[in-house]
Amino acid sequence: MVMGEVPEEVDIAVIGGGVGGYTAAIRAAELGKSVALIEKEKLGGHCLNYACIPSKTLIHISNIAYDAMHSQKFGINAENVTVDARKMLEWRMGVSEKLERGVAFLCKQNKIDVLKGAATFIEKNRIQVTDGTEVIFKNAIIATGSVPSALKGMEFNGRNIIDYKQALMMDRIPKSMAIIGAGYVSVEIGTLYAKLGSNVSIIARSDVLSKFDREAVSIIKSRMQGIGIKIYANAEVKAYSGEKLMLGSGDTVDAEIVVVAVGLSPYTDGMSLDTAGVELDNKGFIRVNEKLQTSNPDIYAIGDVIGEPMLAHKSMRQGVVAAEAAAGLGSTYNNLVIPAVIFSDPEIAIAGSVEETNGIKVKKFPLSALGRAIALDSTSGFAKIAYDSENVVTGIEVVSPDANAMIAEAALAIEMGATLEDIADTIHPHPTYSESIKEVAEAALGRPIHFFYG
Repeated sequence: MVMGEVPEEVDIAVIGGGVGGYTAAIRAAELGKSVALIEKEKLGGHCLNYACIPSKTLIHISNIAYDAMHSQKFGINAENVTVDARKMLEWRMGVSEKLERGVAFLCKQNKIDVLKGAATFIEKNRIQVTDGTEVIFKNAIIATGSVPSALKGMEFNGRNIIDYKQALMMDRIPKSMAIIGAGYVSVEIGTLYAKLGSNVSIIARSDVLSKFDREAVSIIKSRMQGIGIKIYANAEVKAYSGEKLMLGSGDTVDAEIVVVAVGLSPYTDGMSLDTAGVELDNKGFIRVNEKLQTSNPDIYAIGDVIGEPMLAHKSMRQGVVAAEAAAGLGSTYNNLVIPAVIFSDPEIAIAGSVEETNGIKVKKFPLSALGRAIALDSTSGFAKIAYDSENVVTGIEVVSPDANAMIAEAALAIEMGATLEDIADTIHPHPTYSESIKEVAEAALGRPIHFFYG
Protein backbone atom coordinates (compact mmCIF):
# COMPACT_ATOMS: atom_id res chain seq x y z
CA MET A 1 0.00 0.00 0.00
CA VAL A 2 1.27 3.50 -0.80
CA MET A 3 0.39 6.95 0.47
CA GLY A 4 -3.04 8.03 -0.65
CA GLU A 5 -4.56 4.56 -0.86
CA VAL A 6 -7.44 3.43 1.36
CA PRO A 7 -6.17 2.85 4.95
CA GLU A 8 -5.73 -0.74 6.08
CA GLU A 9 -8.24 -1.71 8.77
CA VAL A 10 -7.34 -4.48 11.24
CA ASP A 11 -8.59 -5.85 14.51
CA ILE A 12 -5.18 -5.66 16.17
CA ALA A 13 -2.08 -3.68 15.24
CA VAL A 14 1.14 -4.77 16.92
CA ILE A 15 3.97 -2.23 17.00
CA GLY A 16 7.33 -3.99 17.28
CA GLY A 17 8.27 -7.36 15.84
CA GLY A 18 10.52 -8.58 18.65
CA VAL A 19 9.83 -11.71 20.67
CA GLY A 20 6.96 -10.09 22.56
CA GLY A 21 5.47 -8.44 19.49
CA TYR A 22 5.50 -11.41 17.14
CA THR A 23 4.22 -13.66 19.94
CA ALA A 24 1.29 -11.28 20.45
CA ALA A 25 0.64 -11.14 16.71
CA ILE A 26 0.61 -14.92 16.31
CA ARG A 27 -1.64 -15.46 19.34
CA ALA A 28 -4.08 -12.81 18.09
CA ALA A 29 -4.16 -14.45 14.66
CA GLU A 30 -4.80 -17.85 16.26
CA LEU A 31 -7.86 -16.28 17.89
CA GLY A 32 -9.20 -15.30 14.48
CA LYS A 33 -8.25 -11.63 14.53
CA SER A 34 -6.88 -9.71 11.55
CA VAL A 35 -3.41 -8.54 12.51
CA ALA A 36 -0.86 -6.05 11.22
CA LEU A 37 2.66 -6.38 12.66
CA ILE A 38 4.79 -3.25 12.27
CA GLU A 39 8.58 -3.59 12.54
CA LYS A 40 11.14 -1.01 11.42
CA GLU A 41 14.18 -3.30 11.41
CA LYS A 42 14.31 -7.09 11.68
CA LEU A 43 11.66 -9.56 12.83
CA GLY A 44 12.73 -11.04 16.13
CA GLY A 45 13.95 -7.68 17.40
CA HIS A 46 16.94 -7.29 19.70
CA CYS A 47 16.64 -10.70 21.34
CA LEU A 48 16.89 -12.70 18.16
CA ASN A 49 19.21 -10.44 16.16
CA TYR A 50 21.40 -8.52 18.61
CA ALA A 51 21.16 -9.81 22.17
CA CYS A 52 19.85 -13.08 23.66
CA ILE A 53 20.43 -15.51 20.80
CA PRO A 54 23.70 -13.96 19.54
CA SER A 55 25.25 -13.75 23.01
CA LYS A 56 24.42 -17.35 23.89
CA THR A 57 25.72 -18.48 20.50
CA LEU A 58 29.05 -16.72 21.06
CA ILE A 59 29.24 -17.89 24.69
CA HIS A 60 28.93 -21.47 23.46
CA ILE A 61 31.69 -20.93 20.90
CA SER A 62 33.97 -19.32 23.50
CA ASN A 63 33.39 -22.26 25.84
CA ILE A 64 34.39 -24.71 23.10
CA ALA A 65 37.60 -22.76 22.45
CA TYR A 66 38.48 -22.36 26.12
CA ASP A 67 37.78 -26.00 26.95
CA ALA A 68 39.90 -27.13 24.01
CA MET A 69 42.81 -25.14 25.44
CA HIS A 70 42.30 -26.17 29.08
CA SER A 71 41.36 -29.86 29.18
CA GLN A 72 44.71 -31.40 30.06
CA LYS A 73 43.30 -32.70 33.35
CA PHE A 74 40.98 -34.94 31.31
CA GLY A 75 43.84 -36.25 29.22
CA ILE A 76 43.14 -33.98 26.27
CA ASN A 77 46.14 -32.11 24.90
CA ALA A 78 45.21 -29.84 22.01
CA GLU A 79 47.96 -27.79 20.42
CA ASN A 80 47.75 -24.63 18.34
CA VAL A 81 44.05 -24.03 18.98
CA THR A 82 43.03 -20.90 17.09
CA VAL A 83 39.85 -18.89 16.81
CA ASP A 84 38.65 -17.62 13.42
CA ALA A 85 36.67 -14.56 14.48
CA ARG A 86 35.22 -14.01 11.00
CA LYS A 87 33.96 -17.58 10.85
CA MET A 88 32.59 -17.22 14.37
CA LEU A 89 30.68 -14.07 13.36
CA GLU A 90 29.45 -15.79 10.20
CA TRP A 91 27.93 -18.57 12.30
CA ARG A 92 26.41 -16.13 14.78
CA MET A 93 24.83 -14.08 11.98
CA GLY A 94 23.61 -17.21 10.24
CA VAL A 95 21.78 -18.33 13.37
CA SER A 96 19.93 -15.00 13.63
CA GLU A 97 19.09 -14.97 9.93
CA LYS A 98 17.69 -18.49 10.09
CA LEU A 99 15.51 -17.64 13.07
CA GLU A 100 14.36 -14.38 11.46
CA ARG A 101 13.23 -16.33 8.40
CA GLY A 102 11.41 -18.69 10.74
CA VAL A 103 9.46 -15.82 12.32
CA ALA A 104 8.59 -14.47 8.85
CA PHE A 105 7.32 -17.93 7.88
CA LEU A 106 5.15 -18.16 11.00
CA CYS A 107 3.69 -14.71 10.31
CA LYS A 108 2.89 -15.67 6.72
CA GLN A 109 1.28 -18.96 7.75
CA ASN A 110 -0.84 -17.14 10.31
CA LYS A 111 -1.88 -14.56 7.68
CA ILE A 112 -0.28 -11.67 9.58
CA ASP A 113 0.38 -8.57 7.48
CA VAL A 114 3.98 -7.55 8.22
CA LEU A 115 4.64 -3.86 7.55
CA LYS A 116 8.22 -2.58 7.31
CA GLY A 117 8.66 0.79 8.99
CA ALA A 118 8.32 2.87 12.14
CA ALA A 119 4.88 3.63 13.56
CA THR A 120 3.41 6.94 14.70
CA PHE A 121 -0.03 7.43 16.23
CA ILE A 122 -1.91 10.10 14.28
CA GLU A 123 -5.18 9.47 16.13
CA LYS A 124 -6.24 7.29 19.03
CA ASN A 125 -7.09 4.47 16.67
CA ARG A 126 -4.92 5.26 13.66
CA ILE A 127 -1.24 4.68 12.88
CA GLN A 128 0.97 6.08 10.15
CA VAL A 129 3.80 3.76 9.09
CA THR A 130 6.91 5.17 7.42
CA ASP A 131 6.41 2.79 4.47
CA GLY A 132 3.39 4.92 3.59
CA THR A 133 0.75 2.62 5.03
CA GLU A 134 -1.98 3.98 7.27
CA VAL A 135 -3.50 1.51 9.71
CA ILE A 136 -6.85 1.85 11.47
CA PHE A 137 -7.14 -0.53 14.41
CA LYS A 138 -9.67 -1.66 16.98
CA ASN A 139 -6.89 -2.53 19.42
CA ALA A 140 -3.14 -2.01 19.38
CA ILE A 141 -0.28 -3.64 21.27
CA ILE A 142 2.92 -1.65 21.79
CA ALA A 143 5.98 -3.91 21.94
CA THR A 144 8.80 -1.57 20.97
CA GLY A 145 11.27 -2.82 23.57
CA SER A 146 14.33 -0.93 24.74
CA VAL A 147 17.67 0.44 23.59
CA PRO A 148 21.10 0.54 25.27
CA SER A 149 21.39 3.48 27.64
CA ALA A 150 24.07 6.04 26.89
CA LEU A 151 26.66 7.28 29.39
CA LYS A 152 27.54 10.96 29.50
CA GLY A 153 31.09 11.50 28.37
CA MET A 154 31.28 8.02 26.83
CA GLU A 155 28.86 8.41 23.94
CA PHE A 156 28.70 5.57 21.42
CA ASN A 157 30.76 6.22 18.29
CA GLY A 158 30.53 2.82 16.63
CA ARG A 159 34.32 2.41 16.56
CA ASN A 160 35.98 2.06 19.94
CA ILE A 161 33.06 3.03 22.20
CA ILE A 162 30.25 0.60 21.47
CA ASP A 163 27.10 -0.92 22.90
CA TYR A 164 26.40 -4.59 23.62
CA LYS A 165 24.88 -5.10 20.16
CA GLN A 166 28.08 -4.06 18.43
CA ALA A 167 30.14 -6.10 20.88
CA LEU A 168 28.31 -9.16 19.58
CA MET A 169 28.99 -8.30 15.94
CA MET A 170 32.77 -7.94 15.88
CA ASP A 171 34.80 -9.88 13.32
CA ARG A 172 37.95 -9.80 15.43
CA ILE A 173 39.07 -10.48 18.98
CA PRO A 174 40.32 -7.21 20.52
CA LYS A 175 43.55 -7.26 22.48
CA SER A 176 41.89 -5.43 25.35
CA MET A 177 38.32 -4.58 26.29
CA ALA A 178 36.88 -2.51 29.12
CA ILE A 179 33.21 -2.92 29.97
CA ILE A 180 31.54 -0.08 31.85
CA GLY A 181 28.73 -1.53 33.92
CA ALA A 182 28.56 -4.76 35.88
CA GLY A 183 25.15 -6.31 35.21
CA TYR A 184 24.51 -9.65 33.56
CA VAL A 185 25.28 -8.27 30.08
CA SER A 186 28.74 -7.18 31.22
CA VAL A 187 29.42 -10.51 32.90
CA GLU A 188 28.37 -12.51 29.85
CA ILE A 189 30.25 -10.40 27.29
CA GLY A 190 33.31 -10.08 29.50
CA THR A 191 33.50 -13.82 30.13
CA LEU A 192 33.12 -14.80 26.49
CA TYR A 193 35.82 -12.39 25.27
CA ALA A 194 38.20 -13.32 28.08
CA LYS A 195 37.86 -16.96 27.06
CA LEU A 196 38.65 -15.98 23.48
CA GLY A 197 41.86 -14.26 24.57
CA SER A 198 40.99 -10.60 25.21
CA ASN A 199 42.40 -8.75 28.21
CA VAL A 200 39.06 -7.83 29.83
CA SER A 201 38.37 -5.28 32.57
CA ILE A 202 34.97 -4.60 34.13
CA ILE A 203 34.30 -1.19 35.63
CA ALA A 204 31.60 -1.39 38.29
CA ARG A 205 29.95 1.59 39.93
CA SER A 206 29.37 -0.61 42.99
CA ASP A 207 30.10 -4.29 42.40
CA VAL A 208 29.49 -7.10 39.93
CA LEU A 209 25.83 -8.22 39.79
CA SER A 210 25.00 -5.98 42.73
CA LYS A 211 21.31 -6.98 42.75
CA PHE A 212 21.98 -10.71 43.03
CA ASP A 213 22.67 -13.12 45.90
CA ARG A 214 26.20 -12.33 47.08
CA GLU A 215 27.01 -15.97 47.80
CA ALA A 216 26.25 -16.81 44.17
CA VAL A 217 28.10 -13.77 42.89
CA SER A 218 31.24 -14.60 44.86
CA ILE A 219 31.55 -17.84 42.88
CA ILE A 220 31.10 -16.00 39.58
CA LYS A 221 33.61 -13.30 40.50
CA SER A 222 36.18 -15.88 41.51
CA ARG A 223 35.78 -17.66 38.18
CA MET A 224 35.95 -14.40 36.22
CA GLN A 225 39.17 -13.44 37.95
CA GLY A 226 40.48 -16.96 37.38
CA ILE A 227 40.22 -16.53 33.61
CA GLY A 228 41.98 -13.17 33.80
CA ILE A 229 39.18 -10.61 34.09
CA LYS A 230 40.06 -7.56 36.18
CA ILE A 231 37.19 -6.15 38.22
CA TYR A 232 37.29 -2.52 39.36
CA ALA A 233 34.60 -2.14 42.04
CA ASN A 234 33.26 1.21 43.27
CA ALA A 235 34.92 2.81 40.26
CA GLU A 236 34.21 5.95 38.26
CA VAL A 237 35.27 6.59 34.67
CA LYS A 238 37.01 9.91 34.13
CA ALA A 239 38.26 9.89 30.56
CA TYR A 240 39.19 7.74 27.58
CA SER A 241 41.93 8.34 25.03
CA GLY A 242 44.63 6.46 23.20
CA GLU A 243 43.23 3.03 24.12
CA LYS A 244 43.49 3.95 27.80
CA LEU A 245 40.57 4.35 30.18
CA MET A 246 41.23 6.60 33.16
CA LEU A 247 39.40 5.96 36.43
CA GLY A 248 38.69 8.32 39.30
CA SER A 249 41.00 6.27 41.50
CA GLY A 250 43.91 7.09 39.22
CA ASP A 251 44.03 3.59 37.74
CA THR A 252 44.60 3.30 33.99
CA VAL A 253 42.88 0.47 32.15
CA ASP A 254 43.92 -0.91 28.75
CA ALA A 255 40.94 -0.65 26.42
CA GLU A 256 41.23 -1.04 22.69
CA ILE A 257 37.43 -1.36 22.83
CA VAL A 258 35.10 0.13 25.45
CA VAL A 259 31.68 -1.47 25.81
CA VAL A 260 29.16 0.73 27.60
CA ALA A 261 26.60 -1.57 29.26
CA VAL A 262 24.96 0.56 31.93
CA GLY A 263 21.39 -0.51 31.31
CA LEU A 264 18.45 -0.22 28.94
CA SER A 265 15.97 2.57 28.24
CA PRO A 266 12.40 2.12 26.99
CA TYR A 267 11.99 2.88 23.29
CA THR A 268 9.07 5.17 22.49
CA ASP A 269 10.75 7.70 20.20
CA GLY A 270 8.63 9.18 17.45
CA MET A 271 5.47 7.30 18.36
CA SER A 272 3.41 10.35 19.50
CA LEU A 273 2.00 8.42 22.44
CA ASP A 274 0.31 11.56 23.74
CA THR A 275 -1.82 11.62 20.57
CA ALA A 276 -2.93 8.08 21.38
CA GLY A 277 -3.68 8.98 25.01
CA VAL A 278 -0.97 6.66 26.31
CA GLU A 279 0.68 7.83 29.54
CA LEU A 280 4.26 7.27 30.70
CA ASP A 281 5.63 7.06 34.22
CA ASN A 282 8.43 9.29 35.52
CA LYS A 283 11.07 6.92 34.11
CA GLY A 284 9.63 6.90 30.62
CA PHE A 285 7.95 3.49 30.82
CA ILE A 286 4.37 3.00 29.63
CA ARG A 287 1.85 2.59 32.44
CA VAL A 288 -0.33 -0.55 32.25
CA ASN A 289 -2.85 -2.40 34.40
CA GLU A 290 -3.14 -6.14 35.11
CA LYS A 291 -4.60 -6.68 31.63
CA LEU A 292 -1.61 -4.79 30.20
CA GLN A 293 -3.92 -1.99 29.06
CA THR A 294 -2.49 1.50 28.89
CA SER A 295 -4.36 4.66 29.87
CA ASN A 296 -6.09 4.23 26.50
CA PRO A 297 -8.06 0.99 27.08
CA ASP A 298 -7.88 0.10 23.39
CA ILE A 299 -4.09 0.09 23.47
CA TYR A 300 -1.95 -2.47 25.32
CA ALA A 301 1.78 -2.51 26.02
CA ILE A 302 4.18 -5.34 26.84
CA GLY A 303 7.83 -6.16 27.46
CA ASP A 304 10.74 -3.83 28.10
CA VAL A 305 8.73 -0.71 27.27
CA ILE A 306 6.62 -1.19 30.42
CA GLY A 307 9.53 -1.75 32.81
CA GLU A 308 11.65 -4.22 34.71
CA PRO A 309 12.57 -6.97 34.51
CA MET A 310 13.64 -6.54 30.90
CA LEU A 311 13.64 -10.18 29.90
CA ALA A 312 12.57 -11.77 26.63
CA HIS A 313 10.55 -14.54 28.22
CA LYS A 314 8.55 -12.00 30.22
CA SER A 315 7.75 -10.22 26.97
CA MET A 316 6.59 -13.43 25.33
CA ARG A 317 4.23 -14.27 28.18
CA GLN A 318 2.86 -10.74 28.18
CA GLY A 319 2.41 -10.94 24.40
CA VAL A 320 0.06 -13.89 24.86
CA VAL A 321 -1.86 -12.14 27.66
CA ALA A 322 -2.23 -8.86 25.75
CA ALA A 323 -3.39 -10.64 22.59
CA GLU A 324 -5.96 -12.65 24.50
CA ALA A 325 -7.17 -9.61 26.43
CA ALA A 326 -7.47 -7.59 23.24
CA ALA A 327 -9.40 -10.47 21.68
CA GLY A 328 -11.90 -10.35 24.53
CA LEU A 329 -10.80 -13.38 26.54
CA GLY A 330 -10.27 -11.38 29.74
CA SER A 331 -6.75 -12.70 30.34
CA THR A 332 -4.60 -10.99 32.97
CA TYR A 333 -0.88 -10.95 33.66
CA ASN A 334 -0.58 -12.50 37.11
CA ASN A 335 2.43 -14.80 37.04
CA LEU A 336 4.00 -15.35 40.46
CA VAL A 337 7.60 -15.56 39.25
CA ILE A 338 9.74 -14.56 36.29
CA PRO A 339 12.77 -16.85 36.19
CA ALA A 340 16.10 -15.23 35.37
CA VAL A 341 19.31 -16.74 34.05
CA ILE A 342 22.80 -15.30 33.84
CA PHE A 343 24.92 -17.22 31.34
CA SER A 344 28.05 -16.76 33.41
CA ASP A 345 30.52 -19.51 34.33
CA PRO A 346 28.94 -21.27 36.11
CA GLU A 347 25.42 -20.07 35.29
CA ILE A 348 23.14 -18.46 37.85
CA ALA A 349 19.42 -19.16 37.57
CA ILE A 350 16.74 -18.05 39.99
CA ALA A 351 12.97 -18.19 40.35
CA GLY A 352 11.36 -16.34 43.24
CA SER A 353 13.56 -15.20 46.12
CA VAL A 354 16.03 -17.11 48.27
CA GLU A 355 16.37 -14.38 50.86
CA GLU A 356 15.86 -15.63 54.39
CA THR A 357 13.21 -13.41 55.96
CA ASN A 358 10.61 -13.65 58.70
CA GLY A 359 8.72 -16.89 58.11
CA ILE A 360 10.93 -17.98 55.21
CA LYS A 361 13.73 -20.51 55.67
CA VAL A 362 16.52 -21.27 53.18
CA LYS A 363 18.55 -24.44 52.69
CA LYS A 364 21.62 -24.97 50.49
CA PHE A 365 23.10 -28.07 48.82
CA PRO A 366 26.67 -27.83 47.44
CA LEU A 367 27.63 -29.16 44.00
CA SER A 368 30.73 -30.61 45.63
CA ALA A 369 28.47 -33.45 46.83
CA LEU A 370 26.91 -34.12 43.41
CA GLY A 371 28.17 -37.02 41.32
CA ARG A 372 27.87 -35.35 37.91
CA ALA A 373 29.57 -32.17 39.11
CA ILE A 374 32.50 -34.17 40.48
CA ALA A 375 32.80 -36.16 37.24
CA LEU A 376 32.89 -32.99 35.15
CA ASP A 377 35.06 -31.04 37.62
CA SER A 378 32.40 -28.37 38.05
CA THR A 379 31.86 -28.40 41.79
CA SER A 380 31.83 -24.61 42.33
CA GLY A 381 28.14 -23.99 42.83
CA PHE A 382 25.04 -24.92 44.76
CA ALA A 383 21.27 -25.16 44.84
CA LYS A 384 19.25 -23.13 47.34
CA ILE A 385 15.60 -23.51 48.20
CA ALA A 386 13.37 -21.12 50.16
CA TYR A 387 10.16 -22.28 51.81
CA ASP A 388 7.54 -21.11 54.28
CA SER A 389 6.20 -22.61 57.51
CA GLU A 390 3.97 -25.00 55.54
CA ASN A 391 6.88 -26.15 53.37
CA VAL A 392 5.51 -24.33 50.32
CA VAL A 393 8.40 -23.45 48.01
CA THR A 394 8.86 -19.71 47.51
CA GLY A 395 12.19 -19.57 45.70
CA ILE A 396 14.93 -21.67 44.13
CA GLU A 397 18.39 -20.60 43.01
CA VAL A 398 20.88 -22.75 41.13
CA VAL A 399 24.53 -21.89 40.52
CA SER A 400 25.69 -24.60 38.16
CA PRO A 401 26.41 -25.60 34.59
CA ASP A 402 23.06 -26.10 32.80
CA ALA A 403 21.27 -24.00 35.41
CA ASN A 404 19.26 -22.54 32.51
CA ALA A 405 17.75 -25.96 31.82
CA MET A 406 16.82 -26.56 35.45
CA ILE A 407 15.13 -23.35 36.50
CA ALA A 408 11.88 -24.05 34.66
CA GLU A 409 11.22 -26.78 37.22
CA ALA A 410 11.54 -24.18 39.94
CA ALA A 411 9.21 -21.72 38.21
CA LEU A 412 6.59 -24.43 37.67
CA ALA A 413 6.87 -25.56 41.28
CA ILE A 414 6.27 -22.05 42.61
CA GLU A 415 3.42 -21.33 40.17
CA MET A 416 1.69 -24.56 41.24
CA GLY A 417 2.24 -24.03 44.97
CA ALA A 418 4.48 -27.08 45.26
CA THR A 419 5.88 -28.15 48.62
CA LEU A 420 9.29 -29.48 49.58
CA GLU A 421 7.75 -32.95 49.62
CA ASP A 422 6.49 -32.55 46.03
CA ILE A 423 10.03 -31.91 44.80
CA ALA A 424 11.84 -34.35 47.09
CA ASP A 425 9.48 -37.20 46.19
CA THR A 426 9.69 -36.59 42.45
CA ILE A 427 12.20 -38.92 40.79
CA HIS A 428 14.98 -36.91 39.15
CA PRO A 429 17.24 -38.57 36.57
CA HIS A 430 20.73 -39.60 37.65
CA PRO A 431 23.46 -38.51 37.17
CA THR A 432 22.36 -34.94 36.42
CA TYR A 433 22.79 -31.43 37.75
CA SER A 434 19.00 -31.29 38.24
CA GLU A 435 19.38 -33.72 41.14
CA SER A 436 20.68 -30.78 43.16
CA ILE A 437 17.12 -29.41 43.37
CA LYS A 438 15.82 -32.71 44.71
CA GLU A 439 18.76 -32.97 47.11
CA VAL A 440 18.24 -29.51 48.57
CA ALA A 441 14.52 -30.18 49.03
CA GLU A 442 15.37 -33.39 50.91
CA ALA A 443 17.87 -31.51 53.05
CA ALA A 444 15.25 -28.88 53.91
CA LEU A 445 12.99 -31.71 55.09
CA GLY A 446 15.75 -32.97 57.38
CA ARG A 447 16.42 -36.10 55.38
CA PRO A 448 19.55 -35.37 53.30
CA ILE A 449 21.10 -38.31 51.46
CA HIS A 450 24.30 -37.19 49.78
CA PHE A 451 25.56 -34.45 52.11
CA PHE A 452 26.15 -34.51 55.84
CA TYR A 453 25.10 -31.21 57.40
CA GLY A 454 26.28 -32.05 60.93
